[in-house]
Amino acid sequence: MGSYETLRVEVDSDGVATVTLHRPDALNAFNLTMAGELEEFFLTDARRDEVRAVVVTGADRAFCAGMDLNAAGNVFGLDESHSPTPEDFAAHYLQEPYATGIRDTGGKVTLAIHALPKPVIAAINGPAVGIGATMTLAMDLRLASTKARIGFVFGRLGIVPEACSSWFLPRIVGIQQALEWVYSADILDAETALAGGLLRSVHEPDELLGTAQELARSFVVGRSATALGLAKQLLYRNGAAPEPLHAHLSDSLAMYWTSIADGKEGVAAFLEKRAPEFTGSASDLPRIFPA
Repeated sequence: MGSYETLRVEVDSDGVATVTLHRPDALNAFNLTMAGELEEFFLTDARRDEVRAVVVTGADRAFCAGMDLNAAGNVFGLDESHSPTPEDFAAHYLQEPYATGIRDTGGKVTLAIHALPKPVIAAINGPAVGIGATMTLAMDLRLASTKARIGFVFGRLGIVPEACSSWFLPRIVGIQQALEWVYSADILDAETALAGGLLRSVHEPDELLGTAQELARSFVVGRSATALGLAKQLLYRNGAAPEPLHAHLSDSLAMYWTSIADGKEGVAAFLEKRAPEFTGSASDLPRIFPA
């Protein structure tokens, strides 16, 4: 694993990686270093075959208190000397000066999380506001402590929801709930977030992390990493497809490739009444969507 300044990473024997946001003196506030390290982790170390699932939590009493607003200059790390048009930005967003001067740093992180073909679970142990809330939207499930406080507080700062949250949040909670939470910029307690559909479940503080890790373990032990990775792609991609034919075409290819690989072992294990020994990985998935 790489060496990180703002993260602590541990991987157990079942391949569950626990990533702890680690700036406890600043309530794990998000800065440019953390942004770069989270993006790096999800694009590199998390893609190693020994990592089967990821749980993200915060050190001590906070998950992430949002962007660190004490940085000099533009606190979001953006270059204020440019006047980008939507057309130029869309055509050149991977190139400088747009790549580092204009692109939202939180969005780079959530795109990296979303692209990981493995389960990712947020264990929200305390305050999670701003980017501390929106980064969890790219994770597949969110569990929270009774002490969690979650806020989409951008309106209080005169900025907009970032980190691709305008794509994720309405899909998770619906457009009406998403708009209300963004308009109000209120801090939500765990039960309110649960009732609104943002959270899977709420737990006592000392039970949260273990529950999240055990849930992640239940997803990957005895499962095909290839099938799991393809299933994640299918659900996210086809959930927004214009018609079911798109799902039929991609899941047909996914069925074909898994049926001639780990699927053979799965069927044999079922018939022989034994545990399967899958060999597929998530690092080299067959292509099932058009370029």
